[in-house]
Amino acid sequence: MTKTIKEIKAELARITSKNDERLVQLKSDPRKGVQSALKQRLKQIQALIDQRAAFQARFHYERELWHQGVRYVAGVDEVGRGPLAGPVVAAAAIIPADFDLLAVNDSKQLTPAKRAELAPLIKDAALATSIGVQDSHVIDDVNIYEATRLAMKDAVNGLMIPAEHIIVDAMQIDVPIPQTRLIKGDAKSISVSAASILAKVYRDHLMDEYALQYPEYDFPHNAGYGTAKHLAALKQYGATPIHRISFAPVKKIMEK
Repeated sequence: MTKTIKEIKAELARITSKNDERLVQLKSDPRKGVQSALKQRLKQIQALIDQRAAFQARFHYERELWHQGVRYVAGVDEVGRGPLAGPVVAAAAIIPADFDLLAVNDSKQLTPAKRAELAPLIKDAALATSIGVQDSHVIDDVNIYEATRLAMKDAVNGLMIPAEHIIVDAMQIDVPIPQTRLIKGDAKSISVSAASILAKVYRDHLMDEYALQYPEYDFPHNAGYGTAKHLAALKQYGATPIHRISFAPVKKIMEK
């Protein structure tokens, strides 16, 4: 009995390898609907192959260190250096060799919904994770660069399993642990990618909480960055306790 196109589409959805014999058989099916579904599924399988290859490439630095006998490699990343309000947040993540969340990538490449979905999965799969936070007052006192380093230090020191090596996104953390510094590390190291997602989700949640206290500033839509609506609110209402007074746009508005 000939299968319906609906049945074939359901079967195609279960095929994950280009070498599956059923794909060869379907190529001889004369129906346009079957050929269209086959073409679409082949594209999807290729996309999955590419995603897996890119995912494995982001294990490069971790695998090198594991091969050298380093067991616990922590990826570290931060979010929130540029906003006019809110804290800078860092995260550290130690992942196992069998970590298999293919969607984990640089947090900036993911939608808010995808980051929110992945964050608890990363926590469950990781050997250890930790968050470090430095608020606007610290940022104003020591500058954003040093506050970021402090947040990263807190994240590393908060890990329940001590890190033996750190992979960090273009910073030097003030801890006595060997470090690999990578430019755009959140796109090159799976550990840093995981940390970037955890930091982003944590900070976004904080800004949503602050939005309940300070609804005029549109924090759910700008995360503290200097959007037109945020700057207009600053001019009208002034700075809140979470604004970074040392940042030029805030400082200029407050001086007027």
